[in-house]
Formats: sequence, C-alpha cells, structure tokens
Amino acid sequence: MISATELAKFPSLEWEDAAPRMSSQCRAAVEAVLASQNGNVLSREQCLILANTEGDDLLGLLLAADMLRRELVGNIVTYVVNRNINFTNVCFVGCKFCAFSRGPRESDAYFLDLEQVAEKAKEAWQIGAREVCIQGGLPHGLPPFYYRDILRAVKHAVPGMHIHAFSPMEIVYGVELTGMDLTDYLRMLRESGLDTLPGTAAEILDDQVRHVLSRNKLSAARWEEVIRTAHRCGIRSTSTLMYGHMETPEHWVNQLLLLRGIQEDTGGFTEFVPLGFVHQNTLLFQQGLARSGPTLAEHLKIHALARIVLAGAIHNIQVSWVKLNRSLSQLCLRSGANDYGGTLMEENISREAGATAGQYTSPEDFQALICEVGRIPAERNTTYSRIKIKAPAANFGQEFSETEFTFA
Repeated sequence: MISATELAKFPSLEWEDAAPRMSSQCRAAVEAVLASQNGNVLSREQCLILANTEGDDLLGLLLAADMLRRELVGNIVTYVVNRNINFTNVCFVGCKFCAFSRGPRESDAYFLDLEQVAEKAKEAWQIGAREVCIQGGLPHGLPPFYYRDILRAVKHAVPGMHIHAFSPMEIVYGVELTGMDLTDYLRMLRESGLDTLPGTAAEILDDQVRHVLSRNKLSAARWEEVIRTAHRCGIRSTSTLMYGHMETPEHWVNQLLLLRGIQEDTGGFTEFVPLGFVHQNTLLFQQGLARSGPTLAEHLKIHALARIVLAGAIHNIQVSWVKLNRSLSQLCLRSGANDYGGTLMEENISREAGATAGQYTSPEDFQALICEVGRIPAERNTTYSRIKIKAPAANFGQEFSETEFTFA
C-alpha cells in the first residue's frame, strides 16, 4: 500500500519518475491511453486493473492522469458562478445515503412557492450568478406541472439565467404526475426554460446496490433512458458517480464504461462529477451498510481513473468541493480534474449529511485555490462554451486580468 504521506507528496513527481516502478500490466494500459489520448483503447479487464491499483501503480496512475489532463484540456481550471435552490426538503423516496429529506410534518420541513424560487434566482443574478441549480425532494401531492411552472417563473423573473434543473428521478416523477410521454415531457420542460439537466440520482448504476441505497429510486435502466432521451431532445447533462459507500472498483468501471458509451452515442454530457459519500448523518452508515466514506487513495484514484477511461469522450472532470476539504480538492486537481464546479450559494444536501466545506465558495476563493496549484482560473458557463480567463498577475498576486473565449 502507498501511505497518505506518500500520496500527499505525489504532485512534486512526474510521470517519468513513477513509470519504471509500475507493474508491466498497469504501465502498458496507461501508456496505451497516453499514446492515443483515448480511453477506448482499454479493455474492461485493463480498466479493472487500473481501478484496483495500489502502491507504485496508483502513484503512476495519478501522475499519468495529470499529464493526460494537461495534454487534453491544458492548465486552465474552470468554475461557474451559480446558486443552488432546493425548493423543498420534503421527500417520500427514503434514500439511506441522504440526510437532507424530511417528512411533511417535521418541524424543519419547508416548501418554497414559485415566487420564492424566482426571487432566489433574481438575487443570484444581481450578485453575478448566471446559473441556478434547482432540485428538491419528492413530496406527495406535488402539483402535476410544478416543475414546468418553476421554469416559467424563473425565466420570467430572470430571462438570461441558465436553468440547470431536475434530476432524472424528478423527471420520472413529473412523467408519473402528468401522465405524459417521457419525450413529450422533456420537450415541454425545454420549451419552458430548462437548459441542462443534472446527471444526479445515478449513485451507482447497479440495481443490486441501488436496492440497498434506495429501494424506491428509479432503476439504472430508467436513469439511462431519461439521460439518453434528454440528450436526443437537445438537453445536455452532467454525469455522476457516488463512491465510498458499499460499492467496489468494479462498479466504478462498469459505470464509467456505461457513461462513455452514452457519450459516444449522444455527445450530451458536459462533464463527469465523482461524488464522495458523506457518511456522518446517514442511515446507510448508521445501519452498518456502508464504510465511513472514501479513503484518500479512493478520492484521488476515482478522479484519475475517470480521466484515463473517459479520455476522448468526456473532457471535463469536476471536483465536488462541497464533499472535500481545501487541500484534498487541490490534490484531486492534480489527479486529472480540471473543473471546480459551482460557487453553490446555499448548498444544503452535502452539508446536512455532514460535509464541512461550507455552503458557498466565492469566485475569489476559487481563483486563490487554483493559483495555489499553479493553474489558471477561468469562469465558465454551464456548457463550457464560453470561458473567461482570470489571468493572474505576476507571482500569482491578487489582481487578475480577463480574457474571454467563446466556442462553437
């Protein structure tokens, strides 16, 4: 095994330092991806070997992922200025990994009306946010077209705001409430203002694991159907995986290969986001069904593995800062990641589960974190089609100049 101390020192090394110490199988797999810059050269068996790396092989994987990141997306680290709006914490689904949901009669249960959601979006726009991420619990008795009405209320209040909203689970609930066909429902939401879809509610896309995590949640096949249909309707999405609970490295590989296959068919994913399990306040951990969150090695390995396996398909690997501390998020940036996610004013879900990174990271904080690892900070839009480089002054001082780029 490689120690936490050794892992923490890996950023000072280069791929050439680690490669001679790797096993022949791991080195051959990594070198094949480095040469092609495409993870599709790997067999499933090779992916499993990389997912189970330890010691020198793990160190080599991290360094190779960072080198590949540099070659594919350069030294820019992006972030988006956004606000999180959880319109209700009332939910009947009963996910054992969630500490956010409440019953309708609990004293701290809440439900925002349309005007309150719109006002939060307006406040976010006034302080510089250009995206709102809207998700909530699934309460009984939700008005059938409530998701549509949220979109209309936000777009009416702030026409220029990008709405990133509603997990595939919420989409399925909306379909059930309205009785509409999935495609027609998604088209209605798009026409009402939905811009992109969070690829959450994925956790681990294996129904045996999902049955333990949340027996009432949509199946893996239904999640994939929603995502593929959204992409066909012109609604792009993120992609996610929750790690550090009861899953195995084989589940990581299966999910990464599934996401890669979807991307090769649709091109609809904007990024991949590994989500570390925050265990402290969850039933899953309290009932002895999960380990106590990811290890340091797992945090770094999943980001590196994603960079290697998804190379040539999904270009952006995001660090979920709300689930990591400052130094760990920076180590993940050195392990293949190139995006810090959103500022997330009012982040609630991870905080309720026990995360201690806070509810908000300012653009200035992102810029400082990025500069500390010798990278270039840049503000982006949701789809990465526009970035504004916050070029640091000499010696990474506090003054930044801006250069904006727009991509087709």
